[in-house]
Amino acid sequence: MDTTMSEVVQFIQENDVKFIRLAFCDIFGNQKNIAIMPTELERAFEQGIHFNAAALRGFLNVDASDLLLFPDPATLSVLPWRPAQGRVVRFYCDIRYPDGTPFEGDGRHLLREANRRARRAGYSLTMGTASEFYLFELDENGHPTTIPHDHGEYFDVAPLDKAENVRRQICLTLEEMNIQPESSHHEQGPGQNEVDFRYAEALEAADNFVTFKWVVKSMASSSGLFASFLPKPLPHAPGSGLHLSVSINKNGKNLFQPSFEESAEGQSFVAGILQRAAEMTIFCNPLTNSFQRLGEFEAPKYITWSHQNRCPLITVPLTGDHSANRMKLRAFDGCINPYIVFALLIHAGLDGIEQGLPLPPACDENLFTASNEVRARYEALPGALCDAIRIAKDSDFITKYLPEKARTAFFAAKQAEHDRIVLADDRTAAERSLYFERY
Repeated sequence: MDTTMSEVVQFIQENDVKFIRLAFCDIFGNQKNIAIMPTELERAFEQGIHFNAAALRGFLNVDASDLLLFPDPATLSVLPWRPAQGRVVRFYCDIRYPDGTPFEGDGRHLLREANRRARRAGYSLTMGTASEFYLFELDENGHPTTIPHDHGEYFDVAPLDKAENVRRQICLTLEEMNIQPESSHHEQGPGQNEVDFRYAEALEAADNFVTFKWVVKSMASSSGLFASFLPKPLPHAPGSGLHLSVSINKNGKNLFQPSFEESAEGQSFVAGILQRAAEMTIFCNPLTNSFQRLGEFEAPKYITWSHQNRCPLITVPLTGDHSANRMKLRAFDGCINPYIVFALLIHAGLDGIEQGLPLPPACDENLFTASNEVRARYEALPGALCDAIRIAKDSDFITKYLPEKARTAFFAAKQAEHDRIVLADDRTAAERSLYFERY
């Protein structure tokens, strides 16, 4: 919703809005919020709303604990599952210090800066997500279990697919919030589902993904279920990924059309992302559990690209395909901070264009079944969280585009997670305790 501040105030007054949620994400991508009354909205726009950042994990151990939330009027959305009388609306917020400077750990600010860089160079980007998740049963006390809601398989229908109604409610709720899903279906795993989204500008796409996770978990809860975006919640079933489609235009012309082979800028954009893939992995696959998914059930393990092969990190469909106007990245999972990941992708691709990076040859081999000799030709993604942390710490690219305080806080938290789980007597139990209900 493209809305001005005055229009927002008028909407609040005319539509019986009684509560206003100011939402934001911590550096790990976990949504937080505070509710204010309508009488406080103008103050929120003009002066910001204080919150105690020192009480929140990942807020960089700020010396001055007070930060300010400034609602973005363009993100106004009514929460459809709340009462029709006494409505509840939500805004996503920008985070600032009391002197007005942006907070270093505010992912929306980092992504906005990446977008500005792209626009200054004459480029515009749109992104679309396809996100997988599991639906699990609750126990008699209402606590999540790892018992799948059904035993359906890929594209199954009822009665094998028991999640039709939940997916329908998710999609209808998103539409009421002005977010446009394109399709939904049962995935390969028992209780596993997917919803695909229409393209949006990068910041809007990141906001939409955060909203999507919230809606999925809320609709699942209202149906007596638990939704999990954990990359590998079941050890012997397919993992859940986040597939990201990216389209880049210059002066209104798509860089992947009419022929990717003839687009030097399009190829260099992809090459830039491939070059930095290992360095970005800690942000794209941020949990110890993330690395149990990579390399299995079509989740990529090697830093490669292809036109048709489903093994690579990046797929660029052949010209003539209806979707040949984009690239698709397949390594991510749903536990990312989308603002940071999308920002880093934009910077990596633009660096590739500026440096005129050549695109390596396409990989058209099935690396899941290939010999060790064949796989040895290709660079692999980091194989564990500790490796991903080390590579990112040593990266000039990450140092350049992610502020020092944000890097320090993120790496310290991830190292602590790694150590806690690796040193546990029962790693599976430790991961479940740390991750399962949070993600």
